[in-house]
Amino acid sequence: MVDTTRLTQAVDHFADRLRAAPQSRLQRGGASQALALARELARRAQLLETPGVEPRVMPDAGMFAAADQITVAVHDLALVLTDEDEVEDAVRLVAEAQKKAGV
Repeated sequence: MVDTTRLTQAVDHFADRLRAAPQSRLQRGGASQALALARELARRAQLLETPGVEPRVMPDAGMFAAADQITVAVHDLALVLTDEDEVEDAVRLVAEAQKKAGV
């Protein structure tokens, strides 16, 4: 098992920023960036858990659920990661999404 602390901390920070963001910022793209990140993290987790099975798409639960969705997705992914490079790639995705979200 690899150390995923850096990844979960990055997502926890992003989620905290989303929860503190005004609704206007979420509407301007913060929530959509978070949902895209959650969907990608969930997709990666599913591919590792069940290779060869088409991953399901995480539903859009609304802008106020985006922080919770990235948190759930990253914890699912953290359980199945086996390689430091996978962790670093996921950390990079989180940083990019947070930058695009503007939070």
